[in-house]
This record gives sequence, structure tokens and C-alpha cells, in this order.
Amino acid sequence: MRIDLHTHSTASDGTDTPADLVRGAAAAGLDVVALTDHDTVAGHTEAIGALPAGLTLVTGAELSCRLDGVSLHMLAYLFDPAEPELARERELVRDDRVPRARSMVAKLRELGVPITWERVAEIAGDGSVGRPHIATAMVEAGTVGTVSDAFTAEWIANDGRAYVDKHELDPFTAIRLIHGAGGVAVFAHPLAVKRGECVPESAIAELAAAGLDGVEVDHMDHDAATRGRLRGLARDLGLLATGSSDYHGTRKTCRLGEHTTEPDVYAEIAARASGAAPVSA
Repeated sequence: MRIDLHTHSTASDGTDTPADLVRGAAAAGLDVVALTDHDTVAGHTEAIGALPAGLTLVTGAELSCRLDGVSLHMLAYLFDPAEPELARERELVRDDRVPRARSMVAKLRELGVPITWERVAEIAGDGSVGRPHIATAMVEAGTVGTVSDAFTAEWIANDGRAYVDKHELDPFTAIRLIHGAGGVAVFAHPLAVKRGECVPESAIAELAAAGLDGVEVDHMDHDAATRGRLRGLARDLGLLATGSSDYHGTRKTCRLGEHTTEPDVYAEIAARASGAAPVSA
């Protein structure tokens, strides 16, 4: 089985519609794909409706969190999307995205970047607006060469000149809410240092003690040494070790199925979940 447990669609900051994403996953030879848009489940219905024969969909979301001033992401799998407490927190994060993005655009314009909020909103479309949409506008304006080039201290990285904080969950609260909605919690790309500051490994141990289910090990932003260290940490802490592409369509260079999760780990995630079940065509 080929299993990719972290992808994004136009419901957040990917460039493939949910329907195109599941069709692309099947064409890429995947057996299982998770749709984990940022802080939203808006793409799930379309993805389920377009699910090709032979492909299984894991519904999920990537939740925005912050610990001791450091941003991190928590992948939530197979939770009940109607559970009110987690739904309310997702809504708070989404509601904060527009004023935050507007503020970042204003900062960039003060720095001489010729982009507009109107264009960023147009790029985002019906998706949950975020930094990749701003970065795309910056590429169009010729300020940077690629979307990744915008995520630097000069521009919109976590410590960047135009960065603006957003509403984010405490990760310990996120784990509690995910479990309360019958879901499974996996720490996304925990040591992706190229993205900015990461929480220390001691914090991962604290999250594990609080019920964290797993860590994303095989990811494009983890080099071989980092993967080895994370795999050992997962083993020592009794955490599941997942792998995935973090696919965003043309907004990133990664491909669907570039990194995958072992079948026994996927089976354990599905077994632990009580909020929803994987969907097969």
C-alpha cells in the first residue's frame, strides 16, 4: 500500500481542487490519501464525491498551534467535524486569517512590495487565505522568484519583517480537542528548521505525555539525519511515525506520494479514531 497522509487543496492553500487532488492521488498510484487543509474541513465533501475507485480518503485538517512563541502545526485525522468545541476553535483561526493577511499585505507595501489585498484575495478564492497566497502575489509582482523565497526573515517567515501573528491553539489544548472529537493527533514536520524556529525535543516529549499520537518523520523539510533522530525519538516515546508529501499542487515542488506512511501505522491511526472512518469509493 502507498499512503500519503498530508495534502492540501484549494480549500486552504493548495492549487488543486479537492476533486482534482483525489484524482491526482489515484493517478500517482496511491492507495490512501489524507486531505488535511489548514484549519478547515471545507474540501471533504467534494473530495468524497469525486473519490476514484480503489482510493481511500482519510479526512483531516492541519491545525495552527503555538507553544512558547513558536508556531507549529498539528495534523488531526478522522475526527468528527461537527463536534462543537473543535469546530469553534477552527472557526476562530479561520476568522483571524483575513485581518492577518490584510495586515501582512500592508506591511509588505510599506516595504515597497507592489501587491494588493484584492489580488491576494483573488488568488485565495474560496480557500482559507494564508501566507502562500501572499507569497504567490509576491512572485507575480517579481519581488521573489518562488513561493519559498518569500518565507525568509526578509519577508514573511515566522520572524520576518512583514510577519503578523494569528490566533493559534495551544498544542496541548489541540490534542485534547482532537481526541474529544474522536480524532488522532500527529505533530506535523516537527523539526523543519528551514521554516523557522522549532520547539525543542523536550516539548515533543511533553506533548507525548499529554496524549500526542504521532510525529511526521518522513517529510521534504527533514533531512536524513533529522528523520533518523525523529524516528528514534518516536520509538522512545511510543509515538507513531508517519510520512507524507505535504502536497500543495504547483505551490510547492513536492509530489503526491513523495513520502509515505507504513501500512501498519495507518492501520493504527484508523483503529484509534472514533470520530470518523476512512472513506472508500
